[in-house]
Amino acid sequence: MSFYNIIGHERVKTQIFNSIINGRFSHAHIITGEDGIGKSLIAREIAIKLLGKDREKQYVDIVEFRLIKDKKSIGIDEIKNIIQETNKKPYEGDKKIIILYDSDKLTEPAQNAFLKTIEEPPKGIFIILLCEKIENILDTIKSRCQIYKLNRLSKEDMITFLNNNFKDLSEGYIKVISAFSDGIPGRAEKFIKDDSLREIRDTVINILRKNYNQNLDDILIYSEFFLKYKNEWQEILTCFLSYIRDALIYKETGNRKLIINIDKINEIKDIAEMFSFNKLNGIINIIKDTRNKLERNVNSSLVFDSMLVKMQEV
Repeated sequence: MSFYNIIGHERVKTQIFNSIINGRFSHAHIITGEDGIGKSLIAREIAIKLLGKDREKQYVDIVEFRLIKDKKSIGIDEIKNIIQETNKKPYEGDKKIIILYDSDKLTEPAQNAFLKTIEEPPKGIFIILLCEKIENILDTIKSRCQIYKLNRLSKEDMITFLNNNFKDLSEGYIKVISAFSDGIPGRAEKFIKDDSLREIRDTVINILRKNYNQNLDDILIYSEFFLKYKNEWQEILTCFLSYIRDALIYKETGNRKLIINIDKINEIKDIAEMFSFNKLNGIINIIKDTRNKLERNVNSSLVFDSMLVKMQEV
């Protein structure tokens, strides 16, 4: 692996690479972006380059800290362990890299406790913070770090990523995965390797088809599905929007070549025939409202039940 084997993020990769080879790479950094966007790949590559290594493997002077399983935040006790590790000298050379995942889960006291270490780490120590929600990081920490924002990959980059990493996919399937992943490579990998995401796709399109001619009690049986996949709500909503987008395009043009979810073309046709343009656009607004509520951590079961009821009423 090298920076230029990582698909996308060209500006960020070039900026980082140049600062390392010119000896201008600062001691503290934040890499922010959505889950699966490539933060850990870039952080690991930075660490390998700083150590002067040329291949991906485990190195004693690359120390990674992750959120403890079943915990929702990183507290003072965990940060004390990180600070203790930061104060230890490198084992093999003159550099050591600390990579902290989920740094946006640091409590405010933990961030304040970590501030001095981030500001003035020991010589040869580099700290890389990875996060999704940079707004959860204190301004005092952000001001002391170089910040890199990773954006979603373009359609062309996603196709390149899929062709490079999964050799036997058909053109149609690549199109489906690219649409579902919505520019996030990690989501594409999960789609291919995880059967649960296939169940999500199948169930979501069934909800849309049955929403038209079933009563509310029949629709609410899907509450168990939403409960089962409550942690996959982003994938669920992405599926809804992708199918509705296809239905709108097919309804307007009748051109199946413009359909992304081509493997579901018959279902897409059904949805296009069932719903008017106004109703399809109304469902889009319901999905967007659902996303906003879930991002605010409103109870997911209540939010999804409300979504189903509103879809019936649209």
